[in-house]
Amino acid sequence: MPEPIQFTVTATDGNARTGRLVTGHGEVATPAFMPVGTRAAVKAMAPDELWGMGYRMVLANAYHLALRPGAALVKEFGGVAKFMGFPGAVLTDSGGFQAMSLAKINSIDENGIRFRSHLDGAPVMLTPESAVEIQEQLGSDIMMALDECTPYPAEHERARKSLELTTRWAERCVAARRSTTQALFGIAQGSVYSDLRRTSARQITSLEFDGFAAGGLSVGEPKDAMREMAALTASMLPVSRPRYLMGVGTPEDLVAAIGMGYDMFDCVMPTRNARNGTAFTSSGRISIKRAEHGRDPRPLDEKCECRPCRSHSRAYLRHLFMSGEILAARALTEHNLYFYARLMRDAQAAIASRNFTAYAKEFIDGLAAGDAAGANED
Repeated sequence: MPEPIQFTVTATDGNARTGRLVTGHGEVATPAFMPVGTRAAVKAMAPDELWGMGYRMVLANAYHLALRPGAALVKEFGGVAKFMGFPGAVLTDSGGFQAMSLAKINSIDENGIRFRSHLDGAPVMLTPESAVEIQEQLGSDIMMALDECTPYPAEHERARKSLELTTRWAERCVAARRSTTQALFGIAQGSVYSDLRRTSARQITSLEFDGFAAGGLSVGEPKDAMREMAALTASMLPVSRPRYLMGVGTPEDLVAAIGMGYDMFDCVMPTRNARNGTAFTSSGRISIKRAEHGRDPRPLDEKCECRPCRSHSRAYLRHLFMSGEILAARALTEHNLYFYARLMRDAQAAIASRNFTAYAKEFIDGLAAGDAAGANED
């Protein structure tokens, strides 16, 4: 029986690697960043615009789509990719992250996660079995196993119980799987404890998953701890399968994680920060709200070829943002996503030419040397 995805590493440079991930909706070059389209929409961007920037896979959320418009309706329209009009692949998160982000309206036990819908307060039960069933109805190319995203801080015993629950849920997800055309990824947890990270990685990689992810990072822990646990987890994941670092992150964190051997990433940072007036550039972050940009004729990034950088000055973008114009969010989002897409392409090329270490240093040095004083994420 053919596997639902094929993954081939085409070049390596140290731990960094580039490759091809072939899905039912086409090929994705790795390392790859996935824009977050929680409700089957990447905020402020049309699907064809994402495709034009080079994105071949986006992320959507099974929990949110199950509540509205409903997984059955999405299935009627041919699956989430067709429903949203995106010609590429879609990865769906199971809803495990919402167990943490919506902690005030849920409770967790052995069976699963009991939510009070954030829409109308109606009770919702998400189990490993229903999480897989929902994602199979959504028709995503890659489904994620239901996990408990361990919050930070968490005592060692709390983190241990959390990862053990994640393992039991992972076993149930594998048993519940029916689709032969959709991949299923498992998630390693363990908080900031190296022994627990090792235990979780061993347990999750012993199961029949098509790829593996590191979860529970970039949830408030110190950056050094995040990078240490990410690197440790990557070292324990199979080289023959895709490695996915969930929820990370900043451009510098992405470059560091690529150097660890990760292949896939997602984060709301480029879109959320754009809506709050922050742009990522080759010389660091820029807060377009700052008065110093009010008469600045330069583009956001003189090294960028995105449409906003070719068309608009910083002064105009600041005017749009301060005036509350929708175009400000559109332009800044387009720029940030273009910047992230270019970062991935440049990393792929650097790995293929075995020049990744030099590329990474130059990239990070450029960010550090830039005039981004006062930029913020709000």
